Amino acid sequence: MRKTWFITGASRGLGAQIARTALRAGDRVVATARKPEAVIESLGPDSDQLLSVGLDVTDAGQARAAVRTALARFGTIDVLVNNARCGYLGFFEENAIQDTQAQFITNLFGVFNVTWSVLPTMRSARKGRIFNISSFDGILGAELGPLYSASKFALECFSDCLSREIAPRGLSVTIVEPDPSRHENLARASLRFGNRVASDDDDRRARLRASLDQRNGHEPGDSAKLAEAIVRLAGEAEPPMRFCTGSAAVDLADTRLDGMRVELSAGGIIP
Repeated sequence: MRKTWFITGASRGLGAQIARTALRAGDRVVATARKPEAVIESLGPDSDQLLSVGLDVTDAGQARAAVRTALARFGTIDVLVNNARCGYLGFFEENAIQDTQAQFITNLFGVFNVTWSVLPTMRSARKGRIFNISSFDGILGAELGPLYSASKFALECFSDCLSREIAPRGLSVTIVEPDPSRHENLARASLRFGNRVASDDDDRRARLRASLDQRNGHEPGDSAKLAEAIVRLAGEAEPPMRFCTGSAAVDLADTRLDGMRVELSAGGIIP
């Protein structure tokens, strides 16, 4: 059955890959980004299958307007992909409260804005799939990533709660936890670094940032295969609530669970 997709952050990377894959499957796609001309450059001009819409997910009014535009064109939204995100990196002490707010307003509150806008039409239709793009950083935190990881941990908790709330209405949520893949997550254009500097961490910071640069463009994951998997999951009768992709992400999940078991065992039980 032909579906209508609403994808945020669709001008490049994973968002564009999902859009291309859905279009090849014969579905209709509303591809959104801050600059709609970037979507057109990546995916081509609007057509009977494709609609490019400008959307800054941090603006609730723009989210509502983008959804109204999508419904006016295609009449429904069957699949929502909350993919738009940014990454603020650096040791916690080197980031300011403004960095924290900017990180959360895109990665979490942006998801809230778009989901609030899309849910009424899904509830009315009694069907709909929501894919929230998380990260392996939403499974296990790491140095240089307290803000980004915290935003993804929060996204996962929100997704878990929302899934339970809307399941009785025939709607589903899938948290996507991908391997690091070559969809520009580590590209400088996708990252922000705090301006404060803790001088006694100079050597460690330089080593960690050099590691990021070395990994950029050489990540093990394949965003094209991930996009194909997401399009396939959108057609399943009972998609999973958590979709962990790639051996690295699965290993991190195992590490997280094993560590929690050890900590719980060590802590004992308070009578």
